[in-house]
Amino acid sequence: MENVIQVIKREVVEHIDNFAKLILSETQAEIKKIIVRPIKIKDKLLLQIEKYKNNQVYHENVEIDKILDLQFFDYKQILIELKDKNIIFSKKSNGYKQKVQLKEASQEINLSHNKQKLYLINEGDNVPALVDLGIFTKDGKIVKAKYDKFKQINRFIEIIDDVFKSIKKDKITILDFGCGKSYLTFLVYYYFVEIKKIKANIIGYDLKSDVVDNCNDIAKTYGYKGLHFFVNDVKKDKLFEGDIDMIISLHACDTATDYALDYAIKRKIPYIFSVPCCQHEINQTIKKGGDFDILFEDGLIKERFSALLTDAIRVEILRSYGYVVDVIEFVDFAHSPKNIMIRGKLTKSKKSFSNVENLIKKYKFKQKLYELTKKS
Repeated sequence: MENVIQVIKREVVEHIDNFAKLILSETQAEIKKIIVRPIKIKDKLLLQIEKYKNNQVYHENVEIDKILDLQFFDYKQILIELKDKNIIFSKKSNGYKQKVQLKEASQEINLSHNKQKLYLINEGDNVPALVDLGIFTKDGKIVKAKYDKFKQINRFIEIIDDVFKSIKKDKITILDFGCGKSYLTFLVYYYFVEIKKIKANIIGYDLKSDVVDNCNDIAKTYGYKGLHFFVNDVKKDKLFEGDIDMIISLHACDTATDYALDYAIKRKIPYIFSVPCCQHEINQTIKKGGDFDILFEDGLIKERFSALLTDAIRVEILRSYGYVVDVIEFVDFAHSPKNIMIRGKLTKSKKSFSNVENLIKKYKFKQKLYELTKKS
């Protein structure tokens, strides 16, 4: 029986017109998945190699014979998809087992370089924030080295669009806790005003006056009249008292996230988008007291467990106050492991969080959102 390399050489390199797709999967290697497709760029036939690594996707366009350089034998499953059949290699203890699946009808292969996913923000769109970030050139082209960041930004906008794609409002008010340099805030504004054609009023809070001044200057430069930034400590200062449709809290440090969520709960704000960061409180206060004690023996494990427990408690409390919550994997610009987004929508359904109280009694830790909501 032919081996994998022989089949790849014959079916792809020598008969590229019949080739549709190659997928390498199931591995212990650093690159968890590889997908190879034929593409045509300026009338030249190439292969696009898509590599999945650390929740990121990397693209490379190569000459056809470069496919033979891939480390095929690192992968347990190899699928070669052709016009008229699929060839599947499954790795067993004594080598690969080959299986052929014939297709009833030959399929056409799309070689267009533009068949890639259409994003909510696309190359050529007039988005000043992406030029300032160095992701777009001044003429709207994607900087090749910034393609991953471009996709991450679109991922964030897509998460918001999942909720607001069918919105009927003609105006929306958003509060951004700990806005920082605010590039994502500017992109949220762009999404609602330029894509959804909805008038947006966004208020951003940050502790640093120079950051706030810079953000206000940028908003003025862009002509974003609905963007306003203020120096404010969300833990202490008086916050916006008008009607709010949505809060954003992206990497608000430690208990600042809890204050943002508490504000949303008490004001019954319909939508929450929160990516917590630097969660020290439980890690610093938790004591041994039950079945989870094994997780406290090593500092790194204790830290990660405490961060997950913190977010689990936040989710449980939000649900107890009538929010439907989902937890989404969100990748930030620095490829941070702090990539959990808590997304909530207010409904009428409520539940008890007595299990949170039981955990606190058993392990003696402090959790700010629990304390803030318990007082109300």
